[in-house]
Amino acid sequence: MKHIIAYLTLVLSLAFAFSPLFTEPFTGFAADQLPYPQIDPPIQPAGYAFAIWGLIYAWLIVSALFGVIARAGNDAWSAARTPLIASLAVGVPWLAIANASVIWATIAIIWMAVFAILALLRAPKQDRWLFQAPLALYAGWLTAASWVSIGSGMAGYGIVLGSFGWAITGILGALVVALLVFRLRPSAPEYFVSIIWALIGIIVANGSDVAAVSALAALGIAALTAALWLKRQV
Repeated sequence: MKHIIAYLTLVLSLAFAFSPLFTEPFTGFAADQLPYPQIDPPIQPAGYAFAIWGLIYAWLIVSALFGVIARAGNDAWSAARTPLIASLAVGVPWLAIANASVIWATIAIIWMAVFAILALLRAPKQDRWLFQAPLALYAGWLTAASWVSIGSGMAGYGIVLGSFGWAITGILGALVVALLVFRLRPSAPEYFVSIIWALIGIIVANGSDVAAVSALAALGIAALTAALWLKRQV
């Protein structure tokens, strides 16, 4: 059974990486998907930031391939693969879901993030660069992306706070989750790297036009960097 799980992880990692070739491009929720269209919402990082997916796809494939070759029957790897499979299985059709429904896309990406984080927490500390690190990068980006989706969707449905308020809420939410995960798994700084990358993208996207959002993102980067530094001092 463990070998089947290992091969399934590889198949889903490949399917996840190639899924963008079979769906319409996704650059944010379209105007006709929301009652209050969100054109460049302040919670959304600049477009270049999404290039991190190339690294995530490639690293997950390398990890899964190594896992099949060298760790197919490993108990620790198998324990982490199960939630990773739950995340990737939803990730494969996620672009199609996002192009069809804001609500279901948000639910789906939260699901992906939760199971990616669970996989990270279960990952063995051995083979860090071939398993824990790619999981951390993947889980970190999904953490940020979940709050982007929540913020854009809530603002798009006109729920209470508006796009500015949801941008602030989304950044704070991502930081709280990030610090909680890091407290549970401080040996995975790559988790913070993804979130810092997203925060930099938010600063680039907003600049001085939405200075409060940029400032909060910068403070978030400082907080995560400080947490990493303090961990190194222990």
